[in-house]
Amino acid sequence: MNAHAATATSHFDQLLQAAAREPQPQRLLFVFTTAELPPDATPAQRARFERGEGGSLTPLMCVDKTLDELKGGFPALASEARAYGPPWQVVFVAALSGAGGRQPTDAQVDAAMERMVDAVKRGEIGGFAAYDGHGEPLQLAA
Repeated sequence: MNAHAATATSHFDQLLQAAAREPQPQRLLFVFTTAELPPDATPAQRARFERGEGGSLTPLMCVDKTLDELKGGFPALASEARAYGPPWQVVFVAALSGAGGRQPTDAQVDAAMERMVDAVKRGEIGGFAAYDGHGEPLQLAA
């Protein structure tokens, strides 16, 4: 493992540690996306996209996990996502707090996940952590 990958792993681990320190149980919500270019893109937009810039991120799949389900860290999460879903480029992460010492209900998780997917579709990604397929933290512009 190179030093860059170790830094990325520790960033995700820090996210897990922060969630574990919260007073109420947390579920982490994940939205896996792929980069796409609209069919009516201009030649300049196409050139930028070919360089790995621009385009839009389209949600492909989503999942929620307890902290116990994430013991394997980012490598295990990414491996599971690759095994059960289509190829993806960026995963967005958010946390959802429970109440009264209990995990959020399935209805709360479903509603939060729907809001998160809708936010990603609208490009409103500022409130989410983002990682590439190798676990590298990303800073994306909407």
